[in-house]
Amino acid sequence: MTPYKLPLREAYAEFTEKKSCFIGYVSPVASEAEARAFVQSVRERHSEANHHVFAYRLKEGEIYRFNDDGEPSGTAGMPLLNTFLKQDIYDFCAVAVRYFGGIHLGAGGLTRAYSRSGIIALEAAGVGFMRELALCAVTVPYALYENAKRLLIASEATITAEDFSVEVTLEFSLIAQGLADLQAKITELTLGKVHITELGVRNAVGI
Repeated sequence: MTPYKLPLREAYAEFTEKKSCFIGYVSPVASEAEARAFVQSVRERHSEANHHVFAYRLKEGEIYRFNDDGEPSGTAGMPLLNTFLKQDIYDFCAVAVRYFGGIHLGAGGLTRAYSRSGIIALEAAGVGFMRELALCAVTVPYALYENAKRLLIASEATITAEDFSVEVTLEFSLIAQGLADLQAKITELTLGKVHITELGVRNAVGI
């Protein structure tokens, strides 16, 4: 899996534009059901607001949706979505809440306001990366234990278990793209006598 960007956490931020209050929300989501549930939760939280514009995009299936929720076509949902498309963000749902203040913003003003709602919400959430982690183990003689451990740490592997028996077995996780390079270093360290065993994979979010 090629790493991709997504929001780190659920967050919101707000601003006022010509007496209209805009509140931008964003949350990481893994499915359309989660996206719809997030939109509904924001609607319920702000049931008296005039508009609940939303946009979401999922990596799996390359799905994206947006809705203007009563604003003039093209002035709300698409600008909100574009905020995230420009940064190539996936697996997010964004909702821009508007409490109308009585002054019309015009098409350009609405476009800028809904774009800004997405920008400040994403800034509040932070951006991380979804990566595939390889779950692995390597068994080395006691004489090579310290060197092997230092090599794993230098390769940004996370050691999850150590078993001391006839030899030492280290279980660890590592960004999958770095596994081949680590194997080459282990091969050099042990003169070709030790190979990493792959135990599985999992996805994880990090900075």
